[in-house]
Amino acid sequence: MLGVTNPWTYVLGTAAIVLLPGPNSIYVLSVAARRGVRDGYRAAAGVWLGDAVLMTLSAGGVASLLHTYPWLFNLVKYAGAVYLAYIGLRLVVDTVRRLRRGPAVQAAVAAQPEAPADRPFRRALVISLLNPKAILFFVSFFIQFVDPAYPHPAVSFLILGVIAEVLSALYLTVLIFGGRYLADQFRSRRKLSAGLSTMVGGAFVAFSVKLATASLS
Repeated sequence: MLGVTNPWTYVLGTAAIVLLPGPNSIYVLSVAARRGVRDGYRAAAGVWLGDAVLMTLSAGGVASLLHTYPWLFNLVKYAGAVYLAYIGLRLVVDTVRRLRRGPAVQAAVAAQPEAPADRPFRRALVISLLNPKAILFFVSFFIQFVDPAYPHPAVSFLILGVIAEVLSALYLTVLIFGGRYLADQFRSRRKLSAGLSTMVGGAFVAFSVKLATASLS
């Protein structure tokens, strides 16, 4: 099938990988819960672009480069670990600060627009490019389904990429609207909302540890 081997195995494997919790999906869910559907899709767009970049790099032979020069992979993974830890710790710190404010102060702050520096698309793009699950997926699992004898490998990579992006779009759409629903439920429950934000922050710290210990083997 246009240079794609075992397409149904790829679809099922990709769906299973997409459904595994990771920094991409957790971040999109948290953005949708905090800022609404529109910003949720902005974050999702950053994830999709990041995945497209990783797919293109994988098709261009970066997987072989990372295997040949392990220090390069280590550089990427430690940078990603630091960034994910920063995101997680910031979420926890911001949650603690909100809890220390009185209800009236919180309402006044919530009525103000969020800082323009907090751009969900840009942050999601960086998280996606440094996501351990995505990196390991595209440099190991992804390339196994391309027939090396097929004369047009770019077509094969394009088909695999479209399948991965469609599955990701469906899953993130569910998370975005699920996040909006959770936000509506937790809006009047400060402690429950704070507990959820703290759990998300802790998840990012855990992802950073996982990335720091990841390997290409």
